[in-house]
Amino acid sequence: MQLNRIRVCEQADNRLRQLKARTGLTPNLLCRIGFCLSLREPTVPNPEDYDENSPREFNRYTLTGQWNSFFVALLKERCRQDGIPLADLETQFVAHINRGVLLLFQRVKDLGDLSRLVEEATAQEYVYKDGGRRPT
Repeated sequence: MQLNRIRVCEQADNRLRQLKARTGLTPNLLCRIGFCLSLREPTVPNPEDYDENSPREFNRYTLTGQWNSFFVALLKERCRQDGIPLADLETQFVAHINRGVLLLFQRVKDLGDLSRLVEEATAQEYVYKDGGRRPT
């Protein structure tokens, strides 16, 4: 993936500010959590729903940290499951970041809510399109 600079939509930018105030977590950590939350959603995010009109810009390596390869691998697997060509990897990455931040904002009112999200994630299974069940 060649994407080095990521610009989120204005709504996600505003939500990141509010989430930082609620939780004390930095925007790059919130984006990581949101990205994973978006990957758990059964629907495919539509990149056209998220205009990159915010002044906030992230360096991808700052955003993903030492786990960059892991995040890219997760995204490639999700695209494979959704039947999305790898040529669309970058647009899907940005769409998952945006959707994830918006989902996170709906579910997290304070830092304690993140603990609940982790508990829920470890208790659920994901049913893949091939019908197999695997823990998430």
